Amino acid sequence: MLASKKSYGLYLLYLVAQKKIIIVGASSGIGREIANTYATMGHKVGITGRREHLLNELKENYPDQIFTSCFDVMENQNQEKLRKLIQNLGGLDVLIYNSGYGDPSSELNWEIENRTTKTNVNGFVEIVGYAFNYFVKQGYGQIAITSSVAAVRGNSWAPAYSASKAFMSNYAEGLNIKSRRLEKDIIVTDIRPGFIDTKLAKGNRQFWVVSQKKAVKEIIKAIEKKKRVVYVTKKWWLVAQIMKLLPYGVYRRIV
Repeated sequence: MLASKKSYGLYLLYLVAQKKIIIVGASSGIGREIANTYATMGHKVGITGRREHLLNELKENYPDQIFTSCFDVMENQNQEKLRKLIQNLGGLDVLIYNSGYGDPSSELNWEIENRTTKTNVNGFVEIVGYAFNYFVKQGYGQIAITSSVAAVRGNSWAPAYSASKAFMSNYAEGLNIKSRRLEKDIIVTDIRPGFIDTKLAKGNRQFWVVSQKKAVKEIIKAIEKKKRVVYVTKKWWLVAQIMKLLPYGVYRRIV
């Protein structure tokens, strides 16, 4: 339910017009492929990342559609940088939080644990919280987050990674509930990938790994359909269900 006739009119325009989309973490991997796909579709796309030269490379391909803002989600003043990017885009319809970090940390390496938490929790809350409040004022919008199948349960090899991804998924669910209570047309899509052919896959090339293009196709489809939760690819849903059902005594022996 929309807050007013004015926001309803804006929403109808949003459905048929060129969308304004921001992808946080678009310098490489899935984020870059999503940005490239949306720009090809004719949408206006704001992209962020730490490596400015990679952002500029993408902008060169779509000079009239791509807008860049170079920042690290672990640093300060990111909300102000996000505000300026929204201003340059002329508004915002969809925000995709794709920044993520995770490395094996079997010995609880503090640098890995700290960076993982700052990226997947602190930076995530700062950016997504700002976007949600923006959409509350606007009356509609959509947020998509790149969580993980790893969010389902803990993992001894990367404790902060699985815990931080669980945080993201729970936060997304909380925002969907909040949106409903506020009677705003705001959807938060929780994307839970399995292994995708990116650097973050850490060499897992044998178990149900999919190409970036296939993954992005499914991700965009889920966003367009305004799904709340989607596993990429769909067969990872089965893996997640098995993980949930495994008794602790069995599960702890394999993770």
